[in-house]
Parts: sequence; structure tokens; C-alpha cells
Amino acid sequence: MNRKQFRRRTGVYPETFAEMEEVLTLREGQKKKSGRPAALSVAEQLLMTLEFWREYRTFAHLGDDWGVHEATVHRTVERVEAALIASARFQLPKKRVFQEAQLVYSIVAVDASEVPCERPKKSSARGTAARKSGTP
Repeated sequence: MNRKQFRRRTGVYPETFAEMEEVLTLREGQKKKSGRPAALSVAEQLLMTLEFWREYRTFAHLGDDWGVHEATVHRTVERVEAALIASARFQLPKKRVFQEAQLVYSIVAVDASEVPCERPKKSSARGTAARKSGTP
């Protein structure tokens, strides 16, 4: 792809992609425990994350296209986001910015004025059935 096509497809220029890939490669090298090797290369992980950001597809659809489970896609996107934010070389909004934008305030008004109970008085002649005696 040429530069414009790459930008249109991924949302970033190839130079920016190379910088992002460098940050992720350095992060992979700094791991203390290697663990199980990743199903996707660093470049593929970054490309998948950029597709998620650009097209906002579901993790299940991305997982089907890349041949991995949707949980793997979710972990990969979170890991790539965290690494890019931690590098401070890129302007990425943090998650709390998205959460603050979703706050919805609602106001409820309650009338708490006192109103006397509407019931028969105790001294009334007609009293309640429980207090009436069987004898006149």
C-alpha cells in the first residue's frame, strides 16, 4: 500500500506505525518472563488494535478475521493501549476520559411536607369493629 492508502486503512501513517511497533517491541524485550509465545506477531497485534480503533468492530469479528479467540483480541488491544499510553510518545486518551463523558445526572424532587393522617378519631361513637363489644 502507498502512504495514503495505509493511512486510510489504519488511521495512522506508516512512519507512526513503525514508531508504535518499536515501542511494542521494546516492551516485549523488557518482559521478565516470556511465557507462551503470542499467536500474533507484534506488528499483527498493532494492526489488529488499529483496526479495532478505526472500524470499532466487535472482538468476536476481529477474532474471526485474525484466527484467534475474542478474549485474546480483548487482552491484546488492552495490552497495546497500555504500552502506547505508558510510552508517552503518542496522544491517546485514557480510559477515564471516556468514562467521564458517559456520566448522566438526574435530579429527583420529593415532596416531604407533613400531612395529617386521615383516619377516624378514637373518641368517635362509631369506633372500629374490634373495639365494639357484643353487649349494648
